[in-house]
Amino acid sequence: MDSIKTKIKKNDKVMVIAGKDKGKTGKILTIIKSLNKAKVEGINLVKKHAKPTHKSAGGIVDIEAPIHLSNLMLICAKCTEATKVGYKLLQDGEKIRICKKCGETIPVDL
Repeated sequence: MDSIKTKIKKNDKVMVIAGKDKGKTGKILTIIKSLNKAKVEGINLVKKHAKPTHKSAGGIVDIEAPIHLSNLMLICAKCTEATKVGYKLLQDGEKIRICKKCGETIPVDL
């Protein structure tokens, strides 16, 4: 199984466009390139039974399960809409991401 090139990065704000959480937004926590999936804050929550440890009491906890990248769409900071991501080369040879709707540069927050 080949991993696809991702146009969304960690800490990007995304919207779910398909599935049980359609229409919800959240921030990407991690990207799993080998599975083409990402964990998004507050999206695709599942129940997990956790044993008590020294750090936690245990019980049933909600955790984020990975969601496929094809079900996510980036939200532009300027126009605040879900948008496709394009690329543009600057004069100095730097490649930047741009919003396809408004043309604004999408910063990479690391």
